[in-house]
Amino acid sequence: MDQLSKCEANYVPLTPLTFLKRAGSVYANRTSIIYENIRFTWRQTYERCCRLASSLRSLNILNNHVVSVLAPNVPAMYEMHFAVPMAGAVLNTINSRLDAKNVATILRHSEAKALFVDYQYVQLASEALRILMADSQQGQSSMPLVIVIDDVDSPTGVRLGELEYEQLIQMGNPRFVPIEVQDEWDPISLNYTSGTTSEPKGVVYSHRGAYLSTLALVLGWEMGNEPVYLWSLPMFHCNGWTFTWGIAARGGTNVCIRNTTAFDMYRSIATHKVTHMCCAPIVFNILLEAKLNERREISSPVQILTGGAPPPAPLLEKMEHLGFHVTHAYGLTEATGPALVCEWQAKWNHLPEEHKAKIKSRQGISVLTLADVDVKNMETMESVPHDGKTIGEIVLRGSSIMKGYLKDEVATSKAFKNGWFFTGDVGVIHPDGYLEIKDRSKDVIISGGENISSVELESVLYKHPRVLEAAVVAMPHPRWGESPCAFISLRENETGQKGDVKEADIISYCRKNLPHFMIPKKVKFLSQLPKTSTGKIQKFQLRAMAKTFQVTEKKSTQVNKEIPQYHVEGHEPFLAMSRL
Repeated sequence: MDQLSKCEANYVPLTPLTFLKRAGSVYANRTSIIYENIRFTWRQTYERCCRLASSLRSLNILNNHVVSVLAPNVPAMYEMHFAVPMAGAVLNTINSRLDAKNVATILRHSEAKALFVDYQYVQLASEALRILMADSQQGQSSMPLVIVIDDVDSPTGVRLGELEYEQLIQMGNPRFVPIEVQDEWDPISLNYTSGTTSEPKGVVYSHRGAYLSTLALVLGWEMGNEPVYLWSLPMFHCNGWTFTWGIAARGGTNVCIRNTTAFDMYRSIATHKVTHMCCAPIVFNILLEAKLNERREISSPVQILTGGAPPPAPLLEKMEHLGFHVTHAYGLTEATGPALVCEWQAKWNHLPEEHKAKIKSRQGISVLTLADVDVKNMETMESVPHDGKTIGEIVLRGSSIMKGYLKDEVATSKAFKNGWFFTGDVGVIHPDGYLEIKDRSKDVIISGGENISSVELESVLYKHPRVLEAAVVAMPHPRWGESPCAFISLRENETGQKGDVKEADIISYCRKNLPHFMIPKKVKFLSQLPKTSTGKIQKFQLRAMAKTFQVTEKKSTQVNKEIPQYHVEGHEPFLAMSRL
């Protein structure tokens, strides 16, 4: 058997580009993209991608050159997920909610050769390019070629530079032969982490990783044939969790919307009979809080894949009642999107709704293309018991993990240790093997020797009928070292007021539903909680705010004793004291 070797007939590099070529042939006349009044078929989408790839090559965009794009979920953003790698280049989708300084940082670090800008973001791009121009004059960076993406449905005439997207499509060759992928380990895309706690890092995906992640998700979600997929998740986020490529693999229809508003989502679902969508849990609130004139009846169940933060069980229950069937996933940019999915088991169907919602809020089991997932004691590297209680760091291993961080060997080697990718997330494994995230390691609150999961506390807060959003972080405490501080935004009451709910009401509610040591020592009300562009609550901002709060500790008549210091796995030393 050793004499049987690879050849062109039996070994072809894995790449998601094959999904589009197949869709253009097998699903030629099916609708590929819907955007307002615009409709494309898969044959047209394939030809448009060939045209764009051809034009990119004519503009001297070569193998492994980075092509950046700053755009919402419009057809051009979708097409570029295929066209850019078809030209041999690497796609960099930029978070459109970043400021000009961060956009300039990404363009400089990636050494982007071209920048596509939707007309909506011309001002943002102009400011970023001015910053880049100043660096360029000092010899620190070069300027990318700029191409504007005008609205394909309602052209505006807005321009930045001489080139426009549809012009490149028209100029290109529809029979262009895509640049062949020589090595499946070659890069296909470059995605930058949010940079909420540090400088953003450039995460590089391979063709192989993107291909395998895509297959794992369409299989794990049991997507089926001809899905109608609503783009409520930004395509700039992990390449739309790889569903940019996955919808082509299933011959589905992409419903593109510029804005993730309740009106646009409900309208699209009702008009186009949407079957699938992805979103962060924060989008649940947009759907649940929609006004009557924004809502449309959901005639058939809509499958939602959610991730980004553990959705509280009460929120899942409410979504199910609206007509959405929720599946929870866990992932991160470095894992090419979702790495774990809470795969549902038929034996759970008979359980009470509240129990089912709790199971659904777990992160679940690994997707098919992960070789392994575990929760480990970070000091011993031993697996934690499958008891649903013992916490450790979540580690991953498999072909869908990133190639590494661009130009950052130190960060790459820190992320890859002992044959594992270290996520920085803390979790447990239940007896049935399903994993549940408990927190980011930095978000675990260590109060008087007790590890408090902010996620668990938040889940209880979400059950309060007036709580719209909740986030819990650590705040300094004179006796316990640190204690929970809750930040909350409220729903309006029947008269449109919010001021009737006080801090004492929330704390009293917590006393009835939580152990004493988990009760927040302070509750701060905000009109809305700070969030990233993908809907994750920015706890680093809340932590900074909480550090300024003071808890007044009542004087004790007890004699002070020496307070021993202990070390809990994976965490800094903390004060160990009785909570009684």
